[in-house]
Amino acid sequence: MNHRHTWLALSVSGLALLASAPALAQQAPAADATITEEIVVTAQRRSENIRDVPFAVTALGGKTLAAVSAGGGDVLSLSARVPSLQIESSNGRYAPRFYIRGLGNVDFDFNASQPVSVVLDDVVLENVFLKGFPLFDVEQLEVLRGPQGTLFGRNTPAGVVKIDTAKPSDSFGGFGSVAYGNLGAVRAETGVTIPVSDTLSVRVAGLWNHRDDWVNNAYNPSFAGDGDDLGGFDDVAARVHVAFKPTERLSTLLTLQARDYIGTGTLNRANVLTKGSNELNGNFDRDTVYYDGGRNNPQKQHTTSQSLQAAYDFGPVTLTGVVSAYQGRSSGDGDIDGGVASAAATAPYKTPFNSETGTLSSDLDQKTIEVRLASNGDGRFGWQVGAFFWDERFNLVSGTFNGTGGLAPTVVGDIVQRSESWSVFGQANYKVTDALKITGGLRYTEDSRDFQGDRIIPAGSTSTARPLFDVRRSVGDEQVSWDLSALYEVNGDLNVFARVAKGYRGPSLQGRITSSDLITAANSETVMSYEAGLKSRLWDGRARFNATAYYYEVTDPQFTAIGGEGNFNQLINADKGVGYGLEIDGDVYLGAGFSLAGGFAYNHTEIKDKDLLVAFCGANCTVTDPIVTVGTTRRANIDGNPFPQAPKYTANITLNYVHGLSNGTELFASTDWVLQKDFNLFLYESVEFLQDTSFEGGARAGWRDPVKGLEAAVYVRNLTDEANVIGAIDFNNLTAFVNEPRTYGVQVTKRF
Repeated sequence: MNHRHTWLALSVSGLALLASAPALAQQAPAADATITEEIVVTAQRRSENIRDVPFAVTALGGKTLAAVSAGGGDVLSLSARVPSLQIESSNGRYAPRFYIRGLGNVDFDFNASQPVSVVLDDVVLENVFLKGFPLFDVEQLEVLRGPQGTLFGRNTPAGVVKIDTAKPSDSFGGFGSVAYGNLGAVRAETGVTIPVSDTLSVRVAGLWNHRDDWVNNAYNPSFAGDGDDLGGFDDVAARVHVAFKPTERLSTLLTLQARDYIGTGTLNRANVLTKGSNELNGNFDRDTVYYDGGRNNPQKQHTTSQSLQAAYDFGPVTLTGVVSAYQGRSSGDGDIDGGVASAAATAPYKTPFNSETGTLSSDLDQKTIEVRLASNGDGRFGWQVGAFFWDERFNLVSGTFNGTGGLAPTVVGDIVQRSESWSVFGQANYKVTDALKITGGLRYTEDSRDFQGDRIIPAGSTSTARPLFDVRRSVGDEQVSWDLSALYEVNGDLNVFARVAKGYRGPSLQGRITSSDLITAANSETVMSYEAGLKSRLWDGRARFNATAYYYEVTDPQFTAIGGEGNFNQLINADKGVGYGLEIDGDVYLGAGFSLAGGFAYNHTEIKDKDLLVAFCGANCTVTDPIVTVGTTRRANIDGNPFPQAPKYTANITLNYVHGLSNGTELFASTDWVLQKDFNLFLYESVEFLQDTSFEGGARAGWRDPVKGLEAAVYVRNLTDEANVIGAIDFNNLTAFVNEPRTYGVQVTKRF
């Protein structure tokens, strides 16, 4: 049995142990009992026990997020740590793409829409450009699975990732943490609350995340380098919360944020896959690339934001308002083909032709306004109503280059996309009996999106590939989203629920006009989702176990056909898509200082459109779909294929151990593992781009003094140094990119 199958077997065995642990633990001595903490979430815009939420939701605490980020990891390190959650990116560290239950969007352009919304401190981060904001000083992250169109609005048919950072309190306190590791990695994080007066309190938080360059560009005629040319980054972010409560009824929260990031983009690696195999071949060297273009793939991003929340308690009801503004700009460049097209080039890095593209500049301006009125108290009837407005202007100036180090672009594309959405919504719940609660919600949304694009041939350019081009397109729609659910309390430790919901993603426009004249549009997609499950507390509160079964059907699903014939995207609508599956998660105290937590998901997705054809790999890959000739071109029929980047199986498991010492201090150790199995990188299927099993694990151990708030630990991420393919480039050669390398180091934390 090879090592991948061994770890897969261990993961499955661990999940079986998770399901059986409550029964086993009943035989443990009562003296070892530890009660699991109750989890409070705000998945329905109000604080409530997670067992009382009538749909699947999983919460991750700030300590879990800090542990997996110690080696410099970003939001991608959360992929598969929640059942049915997938996160990937081909844009380095600042434009992640989220998928829930297989539903997402592989489009790598910044103006693409996504069916998973990210909400940070009650503000929606609609653009993928913003979703990579680093996680620091986080109180809790919640993953809401299934359509959330009633309370969270447009573009949430797959679900919501809701992030709540630590807020100011009325007492002084905070923490500081520093981690140092291999590859010159340093991660320093802090968060401090300072009470200024009885009515004013401030929370200041910051992050510095650094890694040295560690990858050698071994083919480097155009760039100066010393053997450590790529792979590094500096990510600096800060946040200030100012909480002001002048009266018992009125509270306000002003939040200011900023981020400055500079680093290396995604490292595409030419010819690391072999025709007929999806395994990395002998050409793969984690420490080495061969680039003749891209100027070592630099990236920069700067974002700022301001938000103001105000809530007034009128007694029977509370009125809440949230106003926010986000600004951002970025630039970058990349050797997309991942190799060298020179006649003198040889294997393993030779490519058929050069492809180098970059962002010359981008500017984003997002504004949101939300108002909510909600009933107070815990009576039989509760309700909330509200209105929401979102406005975004995004300007992207991109360029193609000669691919051999030329500084001037050969073609420039200048696009401006303006998007607006407004909606009104309401939700009500009623306790039919003390055990049965019914919840229903409704939302009306209007969307519009305008696209303007101009292609420019710079003075002095010798490019004849594309003439001047000017295009204008607009799309719009209006939709009603709704949900209806029932939650029944069987007893104090077991709730069962059922939910039906309709979700909606607005129409989209896409045009990569530097390399194509195609301006494609996708109609709105709608999702009907059905789920039922249970949420339980077992063994006198020492264990939790949750399970959900779901089925959804997507009408006019939006997909993005990437590559095939060139470095561009095309939006398409399929007739239908379906998904169904099972999710379980939970945790248990095993006794003797051991605790176990984990989750598992089976997700089946399928495209249903017997006439849907897409371009397939221009590289020499092995397509397994039926091939159809259309005129002079060949296309793959993708009817019956899974959604792209939708693993059929995801699993996670964490084992913790704590040993108390006589002086009140503790020794601790933990190990955590995630697994993703059977997922397709593109819409079409081929042997090379259908991934089998990807897994990754980490460990952490150390000593802490709970009284003094002091902790010292050693950590390792990607313990076995797995090289997992997470994406590919298919239009030129068999190019792929992989996950982060093994990192390890020491971490010291002080809480006060």
